[in-house]
Amino acid sequence: MAATTIPGGHVDIRMWTQPDSVDLQAMRQLHNISALPWMFKHVAVMPDVHYGKGATVGSVIAMRGAASPAAVGVDIGCGMTAVRTSLSAPDLPDDLGRLRSAVEHAVPVGFAQHKATAFTSRDAGDWDSFWRRFEDLTPAVKANAAKALHQMGSLGGGNHFIEICLDTDDRVWVMLHSGSRGIGNLLAQHHIEVARGLAHNQSLPDPDLAVFLAHTPQMAAYRHDLFWAQDYARRNRAVMMRLVCDVLRRRFPAVAFEDPISCHHNYLAEETHFGEEVLVTRKGAIRAGRGEMGIIPGSMGTGSYIVRGLGNADSFESASHGAGRRMSRNKARKRFTEADLAEQTAGVECRKDSGVVDEIPAAYKDIDEVIRNQDDLVEIVAKLRQVVCVKG
Repeated sequence: MAATTIPGGHVDIRMWTQPDSVDLQAMRQLHNISALPWMFKHVAVMPDVHYGKGATVGSVIAMRGAASPAAVGVDIGCGMTAVRTSLSAPDLPDDLGRLRSAVEHAVPVGFAQHKATAFTSRDAGDWDSFWRRFEDLTPAVKANAAKALHQMGSLGGGNHFIEICLDTDDRVWVMLHSGSRGIGNLLAQHHIEVARGLAHNQSLPDPDLAVFLAHTPQMAAYRHDLFWAQDYARRNRAVMMRLVCDVLRRRFPAVAFEDPISCHHNYLAEETHFGEEVLVTRKGAIRAGRGEMGIIPGSMGTGSYIVRGLGNADSFESASHGAGRRMSRNKARKRFTEADLAEQTAGVECRKDSGVVDEIPAAYKDIDEVIRNQDDLVEIVAKLRQVVCVKG
């Protein structure tokens, strides 16, 4: 669909959804973002838009010489990885519960972490130099070195997941969603607090949108820690993907795996748009440059999409990061029951207890409609449906 433009503050707001479908809290956030004096061109709003802590989920924010740590969020580098396998649906066992248990045994979920380091040279290069850079992070996180080491290759909780999926040709895919775990959260919270205290942020309409300015020590420190955390998130997903693929290798020795598709959807990048170098924050959005592969997941039991970017300039070459919530976690817990969850995830081997009721499909927007609303941002490569879903 063509974007709808509505007047903002310093810049306009361009939305790939109907404005009347956006809740008032999220719309207020978007107007506050648009009023920031460092904004470039416009705010790009993806079809999965909804209210978020710090800044609106589904927003793409381009700034000249400034960056807002709360706009990136506390799960720095959160994103997706997917791999197509040589397996087909008939290869999978009838008892998918054992397969789910094997994945849960291989990858710690929730608050759990590895008892020993889980990463190897098979997962990513330069591990020694990567960990040495931990010593250069803000002193505020130095006591968490061991935790960061043992959480590498773990899932976490909330909306993070590992799935075994089938595409429309019945080919088996592995897909997972996670970020920079506890260390990314600590780094984000530290820098958000630093930004809040800076003099130039005291008159902002929303203190959550406090920014660092280019060529300052605070910006240099933030960029250093941020890019390390984004690398941590990328490596974390690579380790988990290898662990899950190893589960499949033990059961199917002849299995082969294609090259992974991987994308952040909570991150900051230095990019050039409309001929200018800007800092682009995607919170709940993926990069969708022309030809770039991306992953847009739905909720438990509703399916997901592998997409290819169309390089739409007006979206700052971006697309949605998923279906997007239609109601808060608290509201979902109050409204739905375990029986509702079981009904809506029928046919998927997954948790169906009260601990994940807030992840019920009805708490999310219709993923198919979200995809239709961005047909000028991405093209569909494959549609996947879950058969196994692991959550923390």
